[in-house]
Amino acid sequence: MIVFKTNYGDITIELDFDKAPVSSANFLEYAKSGFYDNTIFHRVIDNFMIQGGGFESGLVHKNNGKPIINEADNGLPNVIGSVAMARTSDPHSATSQFFINVADNTFLNHKGKSAQGWGYAVFGKVTAGMEVVNKIKQCRTTSKSGHQDVPVDEIIITATTVTMPEAAPEKATQK
Repeated sequence: MIVFKTNYGDITIELDFDKAPVSSANFLEYAKSGFYDNTIFHRVIDNFMIQGGGFESGLVHKNNGKPIINEADNGLPNVIGSVAMARTSDPHSATSQFFINVADNTFLNHKGKSAQGWGYAVFGKVTAGMEVVNKIKQCRTTSKSGHQDVPVDEIIITATTVTMPEAAPEKATQK
């Protein structure tokens, strides 16, 4: 379990190492290292998703690790409360950024191993704090520094707590 303490409240995330071992191990490593501490949810779209994990206060880009393989073909759907890897148009470009679905976004699911069909890899779900997620999704947003849908008032992950299962998963390979 990963707990994000935010200035809006706590969000608890459970990772799915069985169906998304690479994405889960990647996210866990960032969480354990404290990478997400003092980052912001920089993109918020009601009835779609809230995205974080890549910027500090003031939209300062945070340096992250190497991209991982896309596991969107794992059968986990982009539904309300699911947590997925954010990426660029390159299907295998995900690093530290993630998003929490606040709607059933089935159009983001894997459809095929092509640039248009890869989809976005779900690797976990919110198990507590959906009321916090729902509060975040309703915040006022603006355009700022070339980014759209940026919260007017920053939504900050102030601290990250990791509760390890009895047996720690092995580190998965990266791209």
